[in-house]
Amino acid sequence: MSFPYRLIATDLDGTLLRSDESVSQRTRHALAAATAAGAVHVVVTGRGVPWTRHILDDLGYHGLAVCGQGAQVYHAGEHRLLTSVTLDRRLAALAVAKLETETGPLALAAGRDGLDGEVVAGPGYRFQDGPLPVVVTDDPAELWAAPLTKLYVQHPDLDGDGLTRLARSVVGGLVDVVMAGEGIVEILPLGLSKATGLSLAARRLGVRATETIAFGDMPNDIPVFGWAAHGVAMANAHDELKAVAHRVTASNEQDGIALVLEELLGR
Repeated sequence: MSFPYRLIATDLDGTLLRSDESVSQRTRHALAAATAAGAVHVVVTGRGVPWTRHILDDLGYHGLAVCGQGAQVYHAGEHRLLTSVTLDRRLAALAVAKLETETGPLALAAGRDGLDGEVVAGPGYRFQDGPLPVVVTDDPAELWAAPLTKLYVQHPDLDGDGLTRLARSVVGGLVDVVMAGEGIVEILPLGLSKATGLSLAARRLGVRATETIAFGDMPNDIPVFGWAAHGVAMANAHDELKAVAHRVTASNEQDGIALVLEELLGR
């Protein structure tokens, strides 16, 4: 059995994971068949390592994972960080100050660097209900107390698309701004993207972009689709990602990844 790509890059939320954070047996089997045919599966997620590790362990995943929007390349089998890029806190604070002159007060949360880096939510920041651990603080200074991989920003009135567009226009020369999920807007080091981390992981694996198929659902996956030979958007994907995808598959709830892999495997 042959497989036409050497690297399968998958996002997690809205892509590999169903809404209950599980991976279906069908998708597990399709990935296992593709890897048995010679491909390597690399998770490429906006989540930092602490929010990703339990999923990788459940999958029996021992290879490289790209976490934190490309900031971290993590070796799951060895439980160690191979690379880590941090956000300059002074630059990020300047970006927030400039943005707040246009938007008014923003609610912030901080993703801390490291294998055990916490996500710290400041006053007024609202995370969606779920199992991912968040430390809540009433002290805004606590957000800046340790090295960061990213900042989350939230506005009481602007939605994720609107806040992303405005932030890029105001502070796009200082930092990168991405929309990573419904209402999830993140500030990153300038020039960092999921594709940055994926290219580093691929180089370590001896695999080229031309040998890569990628799956995703949100605008932060656009650089990955630009890097990979073939980009597949989920049916539930953001319109901006669908616009640059080579094809659209079924949703994350309907085994969209498995459908494509099975087809490529000739099943």
